[in-house]
Amino acid sequence: MQLRPEQLDAHLKKSLAPVYFISGDEPLRVLEAADAIRAAARERGYDERDVLNVQAGFDWNSLQAEAGNLSLFASRRIIELRLPTGKPGDAGARALREYAERPPEDMLLLVTAGKLEPAARKSKWLQALDRAGVVLPVWPLKPQEFTGWLQARMRRQGLQPDREALQMLAERVEGNLLAAVQEIDKLFLLRGAGAVTGADILQLVADHARYDVFGLVDAALAGDAVRSVRILQGLRAEGTAEPVVLWALAREIRSLCAMSTVVAAGTGVPAVLAQYRVWDARKQAVGAALQRHRPAQCRDLLRRCAWLDRVCKGQAAGNPWDELLQLILQLAGNRLSVEVPATQAVV
Repeated sequence: MQLRPEQLDAHLKKSLAPVYFISGDEPLRVLEAADAIRAAARERGYDERDVLNVQAGFDWNSLQAEAGNLSLFASRRIIELRLPTGKPGDAGARALREYAERPPEDMLLLVTAGKLEPAARKSKWLQALDRAGVVLPVWPLKPQEFTGWLQARMRRQGLQPDREALQMLAERVEGNLLAAVQEIDKLFLLRGAGAVTGADILQLVADHARYDVFGLVDAALAGDAVRSVRILQGLRAEGTAEPVVLWALAREIRSLCAMSTVVAAGTGVPAVLAQYRVWDARKQAVGAALQRHRPAQCRDLLRRCAWLDRVCKGQAAGNPWDELLQLILQLAGNRLSVEVPATQAVV
């Protein structure tokens, strides 16, 4: 059975599965989900806990050994298996399948893993864990979800933020949940429960926004020009090299150009997204870009990438960051961007 993180608390109040598998690249949400499962297990008498860390040379026979090791002091036990890479290998896949097919009574297996590759999500060992218990994929929060998450987190601490405070806090800790929790805790310690205003955020909260080129690409694809500019400014402030930003944008624009050609030929956008194996989490953003940009416009974007490449290499006049700004504005559908020289070849 698959659950979303926000469904976990309701599930744990009703029942406790013999197997839980949590995976994702958002450490805070993975940790909190695992903590919730441990707490629910302790309430039900699981008083003993053994931790297995899967590293190079790990002996997967130890999993079955732990499963068959009856404790003299506790009737119920938790086996926590930490799989950082999300890749158990052949021996691990076999051991996990065998465990899931016959989970021991009075024993709970809790597996935590990093982000899974697409092939791993379809693997037999994960399907076996799914049948035996609960699989909990943890995805990074989308921009439209982040503010709601912050608001719920603050209210849990007794803080009542106004709209301006929420927006300012979201901008200062964007993409960094650990920093968000730290700042919320600091707000509570310094001001106590009660109302939180934008002025409070300005005074007490540092700027912990974590920016990356992929977030920039998704924001521009989604048509969010304001957020795109903010991320670009953050990347520049963090010292990110201009060619790295251009590489991410050009790669996405090439793909967008190919997809737009298929759409223009009469294929529906959902079918094209499936054909090009666009991840579910990105379908909304890529679909929005396909609705805005026709093939000719995509070729214009590629011409701008070619021009920008020359600017970055010092072969053409211009400021790379100014040109990157124009590129993301054009990709986001903002009409403030300017034209590039028509003589530039498509890359």
